[in-house]
Amino acid sequence: MEKRIISGLMEWLIEMMKNKKILLTSALIFLSILAKDINAQTFQAIGTVNPNKYIPTQKSIAEGKNGMVTTQHFIATRVGEDILNQGGNAYDAAVAIGFSLAVVLPRAGNIGGGGFMVIHDSNTNKAYSIDYREKAPISSSKDMYLKKDGSFNSQSLSTFGYLASGVPGTVAGLWEVHQKFGSLPWENLLQHAIKLAEEGFKITPYMSDMLLKYNKKLSAFSSTKLIFQNQYPKFEGEIFIQKDLGKTLRLIAENGRDGFYKGSVANRIHDEMLANGGLITKQDLEAYSPVWRKPLKSIYRGNEIITMGPPSSGGVHIIQMLNILELHDLKELNHNSFEYISLLTEVMKYAYADRSKYLGDPDYFKVPVSSIINKDYAKIINSNISVGTSTPSSEILPGALLDNESFETTHYSIVDSDGNVVSSTYTLNSSFGSGVVIKGTGILMNNEMDDFAAAPGIPNQFGLLGSEANEILPSKRPLSSMTPTIVMRNNELFFTTGSPGGSRIISAVLQSILNIIDFEMDLEQATSAKRIHHQWQPDLLQIESSINPMIKKKLLDAMYDVKIIKPATCLQTIMFKDSKFYGYGDFRRPDAFASGEIND
Repeated sequence: MEKRIISGLMEWLIEMMKNKKILLTSALIFLSILAKDINAQTFQAIGTVNPNKYIPTQKSIAEGKNGMVTTQHFIATRVGEDILNQGGNAYDAAVAIGFSLAVVLPRAGNIGGGGFMVIHDSNTNKAYSIDYREKAPISSSKDMYLKKDGSFNSQSLSTFGYLASGVPGTVAGLWEVHQKFGSLPWENLLQHAIKLAEEGFKITPYMSDMLLKYNKKLSAFSSTKLIFQNQYPKFEGEIFIQKDLGKTLRLIAENGRDGFYKGSVANRIHDEMLANGGLITKQDLEAYSPVWRKPLKSIYRGNEIITMGPPSSGGVHIIQMLNILELHDLKELNHNSFEYISLLTEVMKYAYADRSKYLGDPDYFKVPVSSIINKDYAKIINSNISVGTSTPSSEILPGALLDNESFETTHYSIVDSDGNVVSSTYTLNSSFGSGVVIKGTGILMNNEMDDFAAAPGIPNQFGLLGSEANEILPSKRPLSSMTPTIVMRNNELFFTTGSPGGSRIISAVLQSILNIIDFEMDLEQATSAKRIHHQWQPDLLQIESSINPMIKKKLLDAMYDVKIIKPATCLQTIMFKDSKFYGYGDFRRPDAFASGEIND
């Protein structure tokens, strides 16, 4: 198997060298690295766990009168609280949390990746969204992962190693948000992250298990192994120090955006990529810029949904699915009953089918957003759904739209005393990204190139299909499932939510919204409720942890292919009710924590 992979890589490299896209020396070094005893396709994209194995940090719903912070790591939550208690606003806290998660949650938190942020600004009473998604390097091409005959080469090329990385956007995105909305000095906001990197923090049982689980991936490159496997096999309770990352964070604190995209850090990224077959250059880094995009808005049962538009597919399909589900009385069906699961599954099939064809970077492809979220289109889809009956995915095609228009991840939510709301999701893609740490910087790089459609009809590591709308082009942003969302009621915050989980993000956020609005659950109930997922292809209904045997029998009798899975999502939700903020860190990631200990 490995010989076939190496042979395929050699074919690809020879073709690339003919096109002068990779220097001979770089290609040979790259090949020698991949020739190790590693099959990147064995690396699980998302670090799923059995949450019952751990004691969750969140013991009960958090309450606060002056704001709320919820993240996937209790240390980052405390950092956000501290910034708010210093007089900073939600945007300041978002910046500080973003950099701190890069230290304490390295499998997903990052400065080597990218993401999206949805904002409600109380001062202007407007919603904003910023796209700081990674971009394809300038020298990339749509056939860079294909053989000469047009067939897919090896998924390891797009998921593992230097060629898998897009141009990172996190630092530029956080800088842009601070420039527009921040109140505290930029350098102050990185001090927590710098201290955590240089002095270290205690490894939790969950983080320990993730480091053990990904030992092979984190040992493939010496620069990565030196940091992430130095204490192998005993991690739990040890102090985790990242000196090089601390130095990089100091440069960013002192020089802002330029501390990452110019100077010594940019030079190191450029040199490491050149030496190892990667494509990111100093030109790519200097040219990177985030984009302020108009957020998507819709009304669901009298509540305003504010979410992210393309190149995130999440917001489009959340609204699409809510439009269909609004035509049903969900309470009458009962939560997670056979009928309810059947309806949600059928709705998800249609949404994910449309995702496979119509979604991509709006700067390169005319995404038919208004058609997909059109309520008349929802009625057409609904007319094809029969609750209790499974329509095979092979019989569901991306819709004939109306004519009026053409993954490991982490989420955090923040609300301050002034009512500013930040819902932010960012990622390295799969757990620990590409597995590459840029020497001397401590920066763990993303493997976001796998989120492009390497070839139409070829699924990525999350099993998602894509089309020409999401093909690789220079400087293009790949399609994403990230779905940071804010829900307003009577012109004030009702709740904000988001999750990691690759393709399952969209379905998790959808069920969070339904649990709170339709079933009037509190945050603990809404978060703890079992989640289902179906993404059209493969034709498989996934259900968390377990299912009532009688309901499972009904589903099987209705011709659903049912698979019980470990939890792969983690909602971070904040609610505002009766003049008080409530928060809950999802137990599915045991280090997650919400807290509202914010002073008057």
